[in-house]
Amino acid sequence: MGVSQVPDNASPDNATVGTAEVTAAGIARLAGVGRAAVSNWRRRHADFPKPVGGTETSPAFALHDIEQWLRDQGKLAEVPLRERVWQQLVGHPSGTAAALRQAGAVLLLVHERPAVWQQLRTAADDAELTGVLPAMLDAVLADRLGPEHPVRGLTREALAPSAALVRAAGDLAAADGAPQAYAFLLGRHLDANPRQYTLTPPGPAALMAELAASAGPFRTVLDPACGAGGLLTAAQERAGQERAGQETGDGTDGDGTEGAEGAAPQADVPEGPVTLHGQEADPDLAALTALRLALRTPGVRVRAADTLRADAFPDLAADAVLVHPPFNERNWGHDELAYDPRWEYGFPARTESELAWVQHALARLRPGGTAVLLMPPAAASRRSGRRIRADLLRRGALRAVIALPAGAAPPNGVPLHLWVLRKPGGGRPPVPQLLVVDTADLATGTPAGRDKPDWQSVHDTAVEAWQTFDREGGIEERPGVCRSLAAIDLLDDDVDLAPARHLPPPAAAGGPAELARVRDRLTATLARTTELTPRPAPGDTVPEPATARWPLTTVGELARSGALVLRAGGAGTASPELGDVPAVLTDHDVIGGGAPSGALPEAPASGPAEEPVLVHEGDVVVPVLGGGAIARVVDETTAGAALGRNLTLLRPAPAALDPWFLAGFLRGTANTRQASSYASTATRLDVRRLQLPRLALAEQRRYGQRFRDLAAFEEALRLASRLGEQLVQGLHDGLTDGSVAPD
Repeated sequence: MGVSQVPDNASPDNATVGTAEVTAAGIARLAGVGRAAVSNWRRRHADFPKPVGGTETSPAFALHDIEQWLRDQGKLAEVPLRERVWQQLVGHPSGTAAALRQAGAVLLLVHERPAVWQQLRTAADDAELTGVLPAMLDAVLADRLGPEHPVRGLTREALAPSAALVRAAGDLAAADGAPQAYAFLLGRHLDANPRQYTLTPPGPAALMAELAASAGPFRTVLDPACGAGGLLTAAQERAGQERAGQETGDGTDGDGTEGAEGAAPQADVPEGPVTLHGQEADPDLAALTALRLALRTPGVRVRAADTLRADAFPDLAADAVLVHPPFNERNWGHDELAYDPRWEYGFPARTESELAWVQHALARLRPGGTAVLLMPPAAASRRSGRRIRADLLRRGALRAVIALPAGAAPPNGVPLHLWVLRKPGGGRPPVPQLLVVDTADLATGTPAGRDKPDWQSVHDTAVEAWQTFDREGGIEERPGVCRSLAAIDLLDDDVDLAPARHLPPPAAAGGPAELARVRDRLTATLARTTELTPRPAPGDTVPEPATARWPLTTVGELARSGALVLRAGGAGTASPELGDVPAVLTDHDVIGGGAPSGALPEAPASGPAEEPVLVHEGDVVVPVLGGGAIARVVDETTAGAALGRNLTLLRPAPAALDPWFLAGFLRGTANTRQASSYASTATRLDVRRLQLPRLALAEQRRYGQRFRDLAAFEEALRLASRLGEQLVQGLHDGLTDGSVAPD
């Protein structure tokens, strides 16, 4: 169920059959602006077209009306070619998937037979073009995908309303290249239907291909649940790296990096392209995937059928099988397939559909071939599957279980596993050992990035452990990371293969030496808090209560007068055209006094990137949700970060306002109370209503220095709290695991 990476933040254009509609994100792409600009147009222009569909939070507009309004406003000179083709797809009377199938077949014709296409494109009128295309498309599809390809329905009648789409697709291929044009259109379609497809991100796909290739280069690869073809694409790219490494003749992988052990290129790197076999139960998706792969490489065979019930490749003996199977399926054919010869390791229970896919993968491997499956963690420990797991271990078929971090692939909240299997035979004796690897802690380590694994670290850890284990039959134990286990030691009543159950924990908090360093830092920090504790200066007296308050102004008035600048956070996308991508300062960072921990969303597949608001040293940042009195002055460690959502930035003019004076008075409890509004679920701060006294700059700086001292005291208290918690937990762990003695 793999697919190339699609930007997480790109919103789809919605469409009804026969009437093209577009969302705010699509309007932004048409006009070359950010989505915030579209929201402003809707508020400010009474003649902006009214929604014709969608929902209240994501309305859809008639594309024709939007284009006309943009032209009337001078905001649209010409619809970009990519957008024009996409609009024709979503407004096609046969539906987007059927139109994409037609466009993809035309792109394949352009790619394979450009001279024929060019002659047809210029010489034929619309009726003639759509009349002769079916025979031409069938011929090129059969040549590229074989006679049993799944790209059906390209008849004269189906193509009759598609002349404009066909010509535009050909023009897009001339502008961008046919493979790139189809990748854009398919990516937009998949992004527009996120609940219809389960996608395998590029990180896990590349790791799975690397693990499968470590036993030797492959010529034939199968994905029996291929979805949009991401795993097969990763396998094809991995095979291309092998060939590139062979061509360099210097023992590299084609990019200057050394191969295994720095050896010379392997002599058995297969010549010619790898042959890709895929099967997908959804006929539309099978057709789209076949076109995607055919535009990238020859030697593609994709079939549309239910793999477990109707195997399209019963005689295949593949070098590698890569699978991201559907999880937790009950209706996988349990009642129909009781006597199927694929169940060599035991008949899977109705609740163990994943173990049916495991055995199907082994059945389609050549002896000595490797299969890598993305599995739910429950498959490693459910009691209903223990007999099959036990037989896989006894016969040496299951070689490794690798735990991935949460967020590796859908469902993103679950830390999935990779199972690496080797079909017994092929001149290799069975190895009664199992490798367990746990990469679950290799995330970015930041609150905003906890569901975004550090794939380079995950990849390096998993591949190094697997290659060493596969080469040497064992591996040196690394507490908390990897270990090789004798299969016989796992054959108990549960046959639980979850890596975390079998890995010794790492030394508590880095061991006694690290705990001593934490204790020393805590001692120094506590001493620092004592020094910073606010106390009256010598000679200070308690002032009499003020009978008259100083004159007040508001942040809104100061902004109107130019004494400060107000900016709201949350906009911005990551894009190479904007240079280095900054971290994002989130509201949690401001409240907790932490470093910037967020990440900008990826820019849309088309349209301009949105430049984020960057914070400068001396800015004051205020959270606007949740209530409470918080204001933070940006220092050199935070400057340059992007301003996150639910934050407001105040940039004071140096000649008018002291930033510490500003932040200090904004934190007053009474001040924030009078500037807050209360809804049923949240409290929101209206920053413009916050007040501060009108004081001369010299007097502001006197207050500002006092507020700066309070901020240093507050930060010292936070650090002491963190160090104290670390020391207490470390001592608990050390005493319980034996690394710290009671005395």
